[in-house]
Amino acid sequence: MNGRRAVVTGASSGIGEATVRALRAGGWEVVAVARREDRLRALAEETGAAFAVCDVTRQDDVDALAAELARGGPVHGLVNNAGGAKGVASVEASDPEDWRWMFEVNVLGLQRVTAALLPLLRQGAAERGVADLVNVTSVAGHVPYAGGGGYNAAKSAAHAVTAVLRLELNGEPIRVVEVAPGMVRTEEFSLVRYGGDREKADAVYAGVAEPLAAEDVAAVIADAMGKPRHVDLDLIVVKPVAQAAPHLLARGPLEVRTGR
Repeated sequence: MNGRRAVVTGASSGIGEATVRALRAGGWEVVAVARREDRLRALAEETGAAFAVCDVTRQDDVDALAAELARGGPVHGLVNNAGGAKGVASVEASDPEDWRWMFEVNVLGLQRVTAALLPLLRQGAAERGVADLVNVTSVAGHVPYAGGGGYNAAKSAAHAVTAVLRLELNGEPIRVVEVAPGMVRTEEFSLVRYGGDREKADAVYAGVAEPLAAEDVAAVIADAMGKPRHVDLDLIVVKPVAQAAPHLLARGPLEVRTGR
C-alpha cells in the first residue's frame, strides 16, 4: 500500500461498489460505507477493503463513522456517492415524503459526511499535499425534466453545495470534484425510483444502445483522484453516447446519417 486512504459512501451497490473496486485496483486503501452490512462484508472479502456500517441520514451514525475513521489516521479521499431517486410524478402529484427522503440522502447526507470528515481530509492533505472531495451528483442537477422535480431539486442542491465547498475551501490543498452521471444502468437505481416495479425499471433502458455501467463512472472518479495534485477536475459530466440530455435518448442502433 502507498498510504492513500479513501472513504466511499453508498458502497453496497452500483457506482459506490464499483468505485471501491476501482480505487482498490489503483492501490488505495478504501473504507466502504453503507447501511447493508452483508453486502459490505462480501465486498470487503472480495477486494480487501475495510468497511463501516453507516446510514448517512442519521447524525449519530455519521459521528460514529468519523470517530472510527479517526482511529485509523488521515483520509486522503472522500467520495460522497450515497443518493437515489424516488418517484416520477409531477410536482403537483408528488408525495412530499419522497422528496423528504431524496433531500435527506442526496443533500443532508452529503453535508453531514463532508462536515464530519473534513478534519481528516485536512490531515490527509497536510500529509500528502492534496486530498480529494468527490461528490457524485447527476445531470438531473443541471438539466430539469418532466417527472424529475424532486430528484432535480435534490441534485441541484448537491451541485450548489459542491460549488460552495469549492469557494469555502479555496486556499487549502483539497480538490473539490463533481461527477455528474447521465443514464447509468445499475441493479437498483430505477428499481427504487419505481417502487420495486421491475417492468417499469427495465423499460427506462429499453432500446438504449449501451447505457453507462457503474464501472464507467467509477473509472472517471478514480482517474480524477489520480491526477497530479495541481490538477482539479471541477465538473465532469459523463453520459452514454445515446443520451443528448436527461430527457432526450436515442433508442435503437446508433447509425451515421447520410445525405446531409
